[in-house]
Amino acid sequence: MKKITFTGLFICLTFLCVAQEESDIVKVGDVMPAFVIVSDNGTELKSSSLQGKVVLLTFFATWCPPCQKELAAIQETLWPKYKDNADFRLLVAGREHSDAELAAYNEKKGFDFPLYPDKGRAVYGKFAKSLIPRVYLAGKDGKVILASTGFNENEFAELMICIENALK
Repeated sequence: MKKITFTGLFICLTFLCVAQEESDIVKVGDVMPAFVIVSDNGTELKSSSLQGKVVLLTFFATWCPPCQKELAAIQETLWPKYKDNADFRLLVAGREHSDAELAAYNEKKGFDFPLYPDKGRAVYGKFAKSLIPRVYLAGKDGKVILASTGFNENEFAELMICIENALK
């Protein structure tokens, strides 16, 4: 019985690792792909405007429980520390959400960092195929120095250290 249980666990873990790897498009060491975030009113934010900055790009959905934990940690810890740093840019993209949905969500949650729409996964699709929340941290040279999925407090603490090091 133990042999079957171990074998089943191994198969499940292997499947999860392969599924995770197959969903990644951008990995650590890659240059962040060019993208344009388009708001409902037509305003555009081009990735080219972020050159020379440390950029944290995170993808979330309003219905995703781990995303809620990540955004709460951003609001409580990350945003207050880095919001006034001219060398840092936070982009929190609502996968498949409009500006109106994100404004209502921001009001409900009380977040004071900006949320950006990613209707149709136009930006997300350049980075991954599935799984949220997703975080990409790019250094001033535009290369990804940290990429993660899901949320846990230890990885968030690591993210904070990576941001601090990238800003030096």
